[in-house]
Amino acid sequence: MNMQEFYTGHAFDAYEFFGAHTYFGGTHFAVWAPSAQHIAVETEVGTYDMHRTQSAVWECDVPGAGAGMVYQYWVRGANGQSVAHCDPYGTAMTLRPDGRSIIADRPTGFSDDAWMNSRSKCFDKPLNIYEVHAGSWRQKEDGSWYTYAELAELLPAYCKENGFTHIELMPLAEHPFDGSWGYQITGFYAPTSRYGTPQQLAEFVNACHKAGIGVILDFVPVHFAIDSYGLKEFDGTPLYEYPAAAVGQSEWGSCNFMHSRGEIRCFIQSCADYWLRVFHADGLRMDAVSRLIYWQ
Repeated sequence: MNMQEFYTGHAFDAYEFFGAHTYFGGTHFAVWAPSAQHIAVETEVGTYDMHRTQSAVWECDVPGAGAGMVYQYWVRGANGQSVAHCDPYGTAMTLRPDGRSIIADRPTGFSDDAWMNSRSKCFDKPLNIYEVHAGSWRQKEDGSWYTYAELAELLPAYCKENGFTHIELMPLAEHPFDGSWGYQITGFYAPTSRYGTPQQLAEFVNACHKAGIGVILDFVPVHFAIDSYGLKEFDGTPLYEYPAAAVGQSEWGSCNFMHSRGEIRCFIQSCADYWLRVFHADGLRMDAVSRLIYWQ
């Protein structure tokens, strides 16, 4: 990623630099927090101080940290308070009410080249979208959720039987409150662990494509959940949100992203790129677009 493009709002691959990235023998962590006084990353192999490598960026290497391990950032903000936060660019998270991130390698094993090379926008053929909330489409007798793996067996077959060409999944990014149906998010890059791992979600998409069914993901570019471990006042200041509550708080009680800031645009557009590129999603359905158009 080009850092100048990040600061000016032109980067679409910020996740390639920020977040947790494994290498042989350890993991590299990088986080954007311009007003933080100090940041430490707490991992299963110890807590390590992070260092400013640029005026707004903190980084460190943690030997022995690897995929599957839990971590969180302790951020001493501009206000002097130390608060535990999940990783804004974290690609996996623990199940609520635990708000920590999980080190995760990129999903692998796609075998959907035929689909990816032939898919289209359906301008010249039928398009019939089935909107689904993964957790309540069907539930087991004990009320538990079907996993990504189980949905891979059930959903594509159901869609083919009923004449649907695409599945649209309500937001799968990690969120703390079941009742929000995923529309108030804390982990924008992290597929919810309610139904399995990022690798298992990739296998679900792969199964849909192998069955000739496209996958569209709901995407939430307008606002985020207010839970303290999330994005709100990440470095002790309103960093991702507007500084004034009058414009910073949405009608849903969440925080509005401050889209006028280049780094925030990069966070959101890189997130869109991540779901499309890494998970082979065929499209994104943008939530609350009227808020983007008419806000203020």
